[in-house]
This record gives sequence, C-alpha cells and structure tokens, in this order.
Amino acid sequence: MKAKDVLGQTGERLAADYLEDHGIRVIDSNWRCASGEIDLVGLDGGELVIVEVKTRSSRRYGDPLEALTRAKLVRLRTLAVLWAREHQRVAAPLRIDAVGIVLGRTSAPCIDHLRGVA
Repeated sequence: MKAKDVLGQTGERLAADYLEDHGIRVIDSNWRCASGEIDLVGLDGGELVIVEVKTRSSRRYGDPLEALTRAKLVRLRTLAVLWAREHQRVAAPLRIDAVGIVLGRTSAPCIDHLRGVA
C-alpha cells in the first residue's frame, strides 16, 4: 500500500472518530459508484451529512482544505444524491461537510471541521 493511501485511511479513521465524538453518527464510509467516492456519510440528528476528508502530513503545500475545488464540491453534491437514492434517504435534509487533517510527525493531529461547505 502506498504511503499516501495509508495517510488517507488514517485521516478518515481520525475524522470518523472526531465526528462521532461531536455527535455525528457515521453510517457509511468509502462508498463508491461510477461517478466517484464519498469518504464518510453520517447522521447529525435527522440531517444526512456527506463528509469529504482531506489529510496531509504537513502544511508545506498548503492547508488540506485548500484542495477542495468547486468541481469537487459539485461532484460531492451529485454523489450525495446518488447515495441517498441508493439507501432510501431521499427525504432527509442534506449537508456536505469537509474535514481537514494535518498529521505531524511529532505533534497531535490538527483537525478542522467545516460544516455546510456545499
């Protein structure tokens, strides 16, 4: 497994734990279809939350959340609808969040959670 894949998986596990600790119940992860992938799906009360996780080992090339482009956010909205249809959740209110994680070698992970990014 490539180092970037390990980093991504570690970040997604940390993000899931963080979300659970903050009241969002994670109900799916790494959901894939022909149009792309959703990192995490959660429930925040009655609201369906689609979560994009961006993990970096440092801020050397910028903050992880800076990697969220307009095109990615549009794709996440499309994926959210596809996920909701497949899982019979089309009536649930929908929110798209982003979690940025920096995993320093010598410091605790830095986690930023942005609600309602798209």
